[in-house]
Amino acid sequence: MSFAPLLALPLCVPAGPALTLRTPQAEFVVDASGQMSSIRRRVDGREFRAAGQSSPLVQIRVDGTWSAPERATWDPKRRRLALSFANGVRAEVRAESKSPSHVVFELVDLRPAGRVDLLWWGPYATTIGDVVGEVVGVVRDSEFAIGVQALNAKTLGGAPADENDIGIDGQTLDDPGHYPDLPVELSKDQLFRGNTAWPTPFGSVLQAFCRDRGRDRIVANWGHEHYVAPALNDGGVVGSRIALFACPADKALATIGRIEKAEGLPHPILDGVWAKTSPRANLSYLILDFGEDTIDQAIAMTQRAGLRYLYHSSPFETWGRFHLKPSLFPNGEAGFRKCVEQAKRAGIRVGVHSLSNFITPNDPYVTPTPDPRLARIGTSRLEGELSADQTEIQVEAPDCFAKRTDLNTVAIGNELVRYESVSSSAPWRLLGCQRGAWGTRATAHPPGEPVGKLMDHPYNVFLTNADLSREVARNLAEFGNRTGVRQISLDGLEGNWSTGHGQYGRVLFTQSWYEALSDESRGEVRNDASNPSHFTWHIATYYNWGEPWYAGFRESQTLYRFKNQLLYTRNLLPRMLGWFSLRPETTLADAEWLLARAAGYDAGFALAASMDSAAQRSAAGSDSLRLDAKTTAILDAVREWETARASGAFSNEVRTLLRDNAREFHLEPAGKGRWDLFPVLGGRQGKAVRVQARRRP
Repeated sequence: MSFAPLLALPLCVPAGPALTLRTPQAEFVVDASGQMSSIRRRVDGREFRAAGQSSPLVQIRVDGTWSAPERATWDPKRRRLALSFANGVRAEVRAESKSPSHVVFELVDLRPAGRVDLLWWGPYATTIGDVVGEVVGVVRDSEFAIGVQALNAKTLGGAPADENDIGIDGQTLDDPGHYPDLPVELSKDQLFRGNTAWPTPFGSVLQAFCRDRGRDRIVANWGHEHYVAPALNDGGVVGSRIALFACPADKALATIGRIEKAEGLPHPILDGVWAKTSPRANLSYLILDFGEDTIDQAIAMTQRAGLRYLYHSSPFETWGRFHLKPSLFPNGEAGFRKCVEQAKRAGIRVGVHSLSNFITPNDPYVTPTPDPRLARIGTSRLEGELSADQTEIQVEAPDCFAKRTDLNTVAIGNELVRYESVSSSAPWRLLGCQRGAWGTRATAHPPGEPVGKLMDHPYNVFLTNADLSREVARNLAEFGNRTGVRQISLDGLEGNWSTGHGQYGRVLFTQSWYEALSDESRGEVRNDASNPSHFTWHIATYYNWGEPWYAGFRESQTLYRFKNQLLYTRNLLPRMLGWFSLRPETTLADAEWLLARAAGYDAGFALAASMDSAAQRSAAGSDSLRLDAKTTAILDAVREWETARASGAFSNEVRTLLRDNAREFHLEPAGKGRWDLFPVLGGRQGKAVRVQARRRP
């Protein structure tokens, strides 16, 4: 996917000022032609708006053609900027300074109504290119930062490059940034995961957009060329709202925190501290798939490792309504909550893994009566009456049925039907049909009844439309509210592309989950997600990419994990190294290899273990576990290294050594808050370096 056409900005000669908005740090000027003509630091007048580059305050698309404003007039009494376009459209933008942190622009009127289908804030051309935070929408150099923030869910970060609004989902670029505490070689072939901010030859651009979704649209989506994006009634482009800010580089994160509170954006708290700056934000955690009868052992292993979070990777029998596995939790949610409370008494918080809007075929949303809000690729109609036992179904058009999918299922009323293929010519028929699939009931259907092809996923699950996505998100939040879950992964957020609305679908899911959290949960739950977007940055505590399934302990996605540290840094996120699997062949040296890297990058991780492979029953009829010697040594090492990392024991110089993937280290306790760090070469320990705590872990 190329974004070059969007970034080939024309040269621009500024007109006189129409509007100047100020904060204590910066001055933003919109000129009489509607261009953002200046972004200036007030203390010394340094200009950060890239000279000669077009930076329209806003652009509009009418009948497929983009237009920038020709004229801008400021009405100080109404605090409105009137923008006139060559195509006859007139827009009004409310503008105000929200000192001390930011300025706000909001589209409040558009005439004539209904002509504009896309609104594009910017792109705003800046001279800053040192560190470009593509997800968070912030660019920084050694002195100053400039950022854009979408202030409501329908305003999406980035440029409106594709009609499906998925945007960049991992584009490879060399990162031009300067990161003094990260290896330079990691900057090559970096994955950029958005373009709210984007690097350019002159520095960078900042941008956001909003779409009128009031009508059904056909888009290319997830390999389907004709996918129905159903209409959403969210007010269209009117009401789209952004913030711009500029501040010292080291104040960028704190400034976003102030904007969140001032503008009512999600502002998650962990134990009274903003989650983005909480010392709990990137604590490591232990993954153990406990049940009611094994929670004691899981707690004991977590305590042995000195960790504060115990995470269950697969607690649910169904996804959608999120029914627990009865084999693990025979008492259902009451049994799960008892496990959570038991862990809490031991100082441990419990987390769970989810796959967002994925719906398993055994879930009540599918069987015995399918929910009409299961996502559809498209819909045709029955040609003629359909009896309950027919195995060929005649439809008006074949388009949405022709491409085979994993579950290959259609919905006709309350019946689901699996089919093998579509006839090669008219009359168009679905062939090899399994009637009453997925526990539904085969029934007769009248001519003209809709036949909808359900959207599914290779995980053998169905997906959701926008309304059902929001309901599933609320289900997940309410499960946490009822049971006391304090950590969750919203994995598979890309599943919300099934809505047809791209990153907006992801935003609607995460926003609905967050808003459904109880006050108690919202103040204690930390979360991560598999798929970032600009607005959900505010909700996510961290991202934790890197999986252990593809190679050995040290080899599985290793470079990918390290490269992600640049992505986290440029997007002002806590650092994480992903999941690692503790297997029978894992050695103490392997574990200390990971622990040294975690200390070097100051990054947390998840360690997946199994009570069956790590421990054995200590005596017949006893519920207690005796860990084997190797597992005990590994968990002890995790405790020492992670305690030292959390206490700030490793200096910048030491961390540089710990990041070197060719080096081996061993850590031993040397008294309270002190450790001896030994380099290891050829299996032999060298001279120790004494490190000690600098802050309370």
